Amino acid sequence: MSRLKQLSRFKLTLAVLTIGLFLFPFINDSRTMLIMLTQIFIFAAFAMSYDILLGYSGIVSFGHAMFFGIGAYTVGICLKAFGATIPVVLLAVLITVIFTAVVSYLVGMLTLRLKGHFFAMLTLAVSSLFVVVAEKWRSVTMGNDGFTFTIPDLFRDRVSFYIICLAFMVLIYLLLRRFTESPMGRVLQAIRENEPRVESLGYRVMHYKITANVVAGVVAGLAGILYGMSLRFVNTAVLSVELTLDALLITIIGGVGTLFGSIVGAALIEFAKHGLMDLAKVHWIFERWIILFGTVFILVVMFFPKGIVGTIQHWWAKYQYKKGLRKSIPKQSGLDKDI
Repeated sequence: MSRLKQLSRFKLTLAVLTIGLFLFPFINDSRTMLIMLTQIFIFAAFAMSYDILLGYSGIVSFGHAMFFGIGAYTVGICLKAFGATIPVVLLAVLITVIFTAVVSYLVGMLTLRLKGHFFAMLTLAVSSLFVVVAEKWRSVTMGNDGFTFTIPDLFRDRVSFYIICLAFMVLIYLLLRRFTESPMGRVLQAIRENEPRVESLGYRVMHYKITANVVAGVVAGLAGILYGMSLRFVNTAVLSVELTLDALLITIIGGVGTLFGSIVGAALIEFAKHGLMDLAKVHWIFERWIILFGTVFILVVMFFPKGIVGTIQHWWAKYQYKKGLRKSIPKQSGLDKDI
């Protein structure tokens, strides 16, 4: 019963937070804050897709940004070629879903048989191929210079775009949460904890890993579409390994294997980054803000070893255990169950 109450409280908190964020642009007309929150929503969804790989499947990828870049390039090329209309955006979404699903499936088939750093390096190599293609195919991508494009009026309005990105983030969170709590999600968590054991039980490990890779790739591609439209510009930077590292950083800070931690991590990083950049304008000591940003990251890892959300969940479980509200502290494995 206590678990049901805890779940109900979490859902209520999530609903109140969503309503508050929805009402924010009608209460505060700060353009800067609106843009910042929009970026948080987009990168939170991108980090959630990475958390499906790292947190729930135990897969470390250095090439996840290629799916993000596919989405950004697809919407940019479509809008530039066919005009800034809603049907063209929907066409870009359809192409992105199909293309990212096919690419993630093929990449998974080629790379997921490898483990550890071998897999990570191979995904980086595959991602680098997409960067080379984007650089050389100048007739379409304009190479490193990139290109600008016009977006439909619905997305041009900052408030409308803000609400669309918020709705996208919430929808992705709910869908991925449902996915991770499904039998397939439980098996993925078990694979993360003990792959040989899962294989010995008769599960087709490769099948589950590839499915996770496809789901993560499609979500990352959709986030890339919104990112491209937020900038109205795209170049090879959307395919860079730095974006993958950003997703990794957000996931670690927020809490690996929590999904909600991606939202917290994206918010913390974005606010810390903008706050330190604003301080750099006030005093010269903050001009090397990237060093201070690294310090913030180190402190978070030291005091929240499982990420902010993951550590808080662990603390809460220990508190309930001491109070006798639960008989054990749950483990992360999909094979282990709370007694």
